[in-house]
Amino acid sequence: MLAFISDSLVKRLALSVAASCFAAVLASGQSATPNTGAWSGTIVYSSCNADEAFAESPECLRSAPGAKLSLYDDTNRVMYDLEPQDRVTAHPGESVTVRGRLDGDAIRVTSVELMSIGLAVGQKAPAFSLHDQFGHVQTLDSLKGANGTVLLFFRSADW
Repeated sequence: MLAFISDSLVKRLALSVAASCFAAVLASGQSATPNTGAWSGTIVYSSCNADEAFAESPECLRSAPGAKLSLYDDTNRVMYDLEPQDRVTAHPGESVTVRGRLDGDAIRVTSVELMSIGLAVGQKAPAFSLHDQFGHVQTLDSLKGANGTVLLFFRSADW
């Protein structure tokens, strides 16, 4: 009986050690994987902080000695350094999507695209179906009135 207990204990210990090693290998592999993706926000100067950028301070669009261009992401109120700078020098104050690799708090930029927000004047809205505040499905046709339709989308504070 004692041999059975100690054999079972050894097997459990070995299994526990193997699971811990496997978890450590996974964790080290995750940290070594480059964080590539896309980040959207506004190009501002690094002399501006996140609170000033959130308040859309005019100072954020003025170059200051030693300041570099940064990306202010207003969804999480974070400022990212951008490298190389020559990829973003034409975009101060513009809303953009930056693609690249996150390295610490800097994005190694591979491309920059201007963000298009909303429809152009006179452009027809695409077909859609969305739930309204009461949970009812609404479409462009169901909202259309005799004089046309005005759509307003409100971005909530917790969005």
